[in-house]
Amino acid sequence: MKKIFLIVISLIAFIACKEEVKTPIEEVKEQPIKTTEKPIDSIVEVEVKLPEKKSVKQVKAELTAKGFKTFDYIDEKTNDTILMQQYFMAFLKRGPIRGQNEEEAADLQNAHLAHLKKMYELGYADISGPFGDDGDIRGITIYNVPTQKMADSLANADPMVKAGRLEIEIHPWWAAKGFPLR
Repeated sequence: MKKIFLIVISLIAFIACKEEVKTPIEEVKEQPIKTTEKPIDSIVEVEVKLPEKKSVKQVKAELTAKGFKTFDYIDEKTNDTILMQQYFMAFLKRGPIRGQNEEEAADLQNAHLAHLKKMYELGYADISGPFGDDGDIRGITIYNVPTQKMADSLANADPMVKAGRLEIEIHPWWAAKGFPLR
């Protein structure tokens, strides 16, 4: 048993000490490394800077400089300052010209939706949508603009309004700045 053990140890030592042809370091540096494995994702620490939260006073000053009407008050329960901003709510009402054929009505609807999407993307409208009943008031759009004249101009640029399928009725509307819908 001792002989077998010595033979195995000798064999291991012989294999471990065997002289192999080694590639010089210069050649290794010049050869591109080829790999068939996909690189493993690694975790990288990145410093993320959150946008500075503006004070109510700063937001109010910015809105006032842009021509918006605002006021603020103290919430008695939380002692927070609540900033109110004037928006304009446009009621889209059934218009007098509704005799378009199906194709014309569909084209007008597509143009109407594109107009509302553009108003949202440009930051002029915050909320738009139809009512769920079949009443004379078909939907609303809330415009985030400084004047009623501007809201009226944007609302009347709607292809449905231009075609007479809808009419616009606009009212000033106040809401707390930054409060989400629930």
